[in-house]
Amino acid sequence: MIYSNKTAADLLRTKPLINPSLLAADFRNLAHDIRHLEEAGAKILHLDIMDGHFVPNLSFGVPVTEAIRRCTDLPLDVHLMLSEPQKYIKPFRDAGADFISFHIEVVPAPRQLFDEIRKLGAKPGIALNPPTPVESVLPFVNDCDLVLTMSVMPGFGGQSFNPVALEKIRRIREKAGENVLISVDGGVGENTIADCAAAGANLFVAGTALFDSPNLSERLRFFEELVLYAPSKLPQHNG
Repeated sequence: MIYSNKTAADLLRTKPLINPSLLAADFRNLAHDIRHLEEAGAKILHLDIMDGHFVPNLSFGVPVTEAIRRCTDLPLDVHLMLSEPQKYIKPFRDAGADFISFHIEVVPAPRQLFDEIRKLGAKPGIALNPPTPVESVLPFVNDCDLVLTMSVMPGFGGQSFNPVALEKIRRIREKAGENVLISVDGGVGENTIADCAAAGANLFVAGTALFDSPNLSERLRFFEELVLYAPSKLPQHNG
């Protein structure tokens, strides 16, 4: 298995980081979409793993992750929306995951699982849903490589952005070190991505807002420009 050796710090040196969510890709032509994203300059890919229990839907699992890994050398950011993520860390690492995130709602004391992920050579992340207080993750933001704030309830694509995520991102940004990836997922698009950047996010998961475009390359570059110019256009949070 070929893994990416990109760390969070490596990725942050190549920002802005738009993180295409392959759940919104065309699964009839997945390799084509991945190749197109690579040609457009994508630096990472996001995989949503759903179990039908923690979230009310199923997506894909280890075999599809393996197939995606064979299509690309880009880092794979695997988001485990699972009730028992500890059972699946190694299978997804073996399938090619580089970043592995799980939810604070099901693992409220995550440090041991962070250690297990690191022992396998991957980078750990923690995620939280919109109703979950940001205080639940703040003690751990510098123990992992990635903190994912959900701006919608996970399980379905195409939902509207919940602005409650913005204050959470600000709080995480204040606490996190400079090499922590601060990710946002759900309803991220042309009307919300700049607000997320201004709040402190540096990794932007884009699904339907990206793949619904007839030109992936142009859309990706457009989102990158919105992120790049956001800090000069939006008020900054001063604590």
